[in-house]
Amino acid sequence: MTEKNRTFPLPLSSVVDKGAKKATVFGPVATPQTATQNAARHAPPQYPTPRPVATPSKSHSYAMERSQPVPAAAPRSNPLVSDAVRRAMVQRIARQGVKDQVVLGAMDSVPRHLFMDEGLAPQAYVDASLPIGHHQTISQPYIVARMIEVMRNGGQLKRVLEIGTGCGYQAAVLACVAQEVYSIERIKPLHELAKANLRPLRVPNLRLHYGDGMLGLPQAAPFDGIILAAAGLEVPQALLEQLAIGGRLVAPVGGRAQHLELITRIGKTEWASQTLEDCHFVPLRPGVV
Repeated sequence: MTEKNRTFPLPLSSVVDKGAKKATVFGPVATPQTATQNAARHAPPQYPTPRPVATPSKSHSYAMERSQPVPAAAPRSNPLVSDAVRRAMVQRIARQGVKDQVVLGAMDSVPRHLFMDEGLAPQAYVDASLPIGHHQTISQPYIVARMIEVMRNGGQLKRVLEIGTGCGYQAAVLACVAQEVYSIERIKPLHELAKANLRPLRVPNLRLHYGDGMLGLPQAAPFDGIILAAAGLEVPQALLEQLAIGGRLVAPVGGRAQHLELITRIGKTEWASQTLEDCHFVPLRPGVV
């Protein structure tokens, strides 16, 4: 080989003819041997024909395309918020004593994890109350199911009032077992949070109100059922008077020591009370904030 031949680069045709796609990626080629090695090393089908990249814009597009499946990282949390985990929660509630199949079905159909902060979502189906901000909590699944079961008493609920919307979870469950549900929240940011949480679910028979829950909602009364998500030393008289005759109210009652109380209206000026099990709720407060 002459001196001229040694100093010239290898002709392009000798690489293209052999199907090489990226022969120049490694810089100047000194000999036919290295060109042959490079061509063999980068011969197809290492990448499909459209994938070899010649410009920064194509390289960026390819990188973006390759990275597209990466959002599948989200499913790492899915095992903790899956339908199977929610069913396990419902089975646990049934073992704890809740027998009403309508209530259990409602608990199974409402995705509790959508009503709490994303960081707490993996704990959504444990049997515990969890913080939702503003010193309030989402009640534990068992107590939600238990209170609704007691209020429903195996019958049909036409109109129900909830005092303390919170994040909106219990209201969504109630909407599965009653024809009409009204829910009042006294803390404005929580009222807005509940609206945001419930909007994607498009619950047609649920009405949210911002106001003082201790006053009830006289314009929508009487109610077949009233349920309180906060504990007072006694049940406000305004709520008792908004019960329909035969209607049932379920509320936590007490200060440091609390219990669930069932109150049934048996006449125009007569109510019967029954003490149920111990519980723990945030305090019932008047006014709005």
